[in-house]
Amino acid sequence: MAGHFEATPGGGAAVALDEVEISILRSLAVQLLELIGPGDTPADGEDPLAALFAEGPSKPPSDPALARLFPDAYGGPDRPAEGGKAEEELRELSSEFRRFTENDLRSGKRDDAVTVVRTLDALSLAGDGGAVLTLTGDECRSWLRSLNDLRLTIGTRLEVSDEDEGGEGSLYRLPDTDPRKPMVMAYLWLGALQETLVEALMP
Repeated sequence: MAGHFEATPGGGAAVALDEVEISILRSLAVQLLELIGPGDTPADGEDPLAALFAEGPSKPPSDPALARLFPDAYGGPDRPAEGGKAEEELRELSSEFRRFTENDLRSGKRDDAVTVVRTLDALSLAGDGGAVLTLTGDECRSWLRSLNDLRLTIGTRLEVSDEDEGGEGSLYRLPDTDPRKPMVMAYLWLGALQETLVEALMP
């Protein structure tokens, strides 16, 4: 179980983590929460139902990592117009879609990251400083989504290309003296965790 998830009865999964790994995962999840930002809470006297249906932003985030987490639904700078629709029309469709979906998407990503933090905080370290993280099926799905969000965010910061994603890029052969090396190692490790969690959940 050390270093990779294994299936548990009832549709969950478990992984053995040491104290350093727990600290890194928690720190990354907290940083993801800070990147996504706090949720909108109703002000005093404000109708909570009205706040629930409040419109979100209509423009993509300026931060490249957030733009990767919340991409345009239609069109975008790297996607040509499709179906004979003009580029301007695609931008309008993306703007409209974003206004009514981004708040919910952000809320979901926050909830997933909070689940990561809470499950890690609930661990009791053994004498060797390690612990076994055991997740329910629902917690596994939150972890999967958050691991994916973390990899997208780190990959954007590292400017990981499709070639690098395939494992053949120079990014994976960085010398230990390269300041990006720790982030690359975290990126690879998160990918391995995500892969084994997917395998553990497969029927």
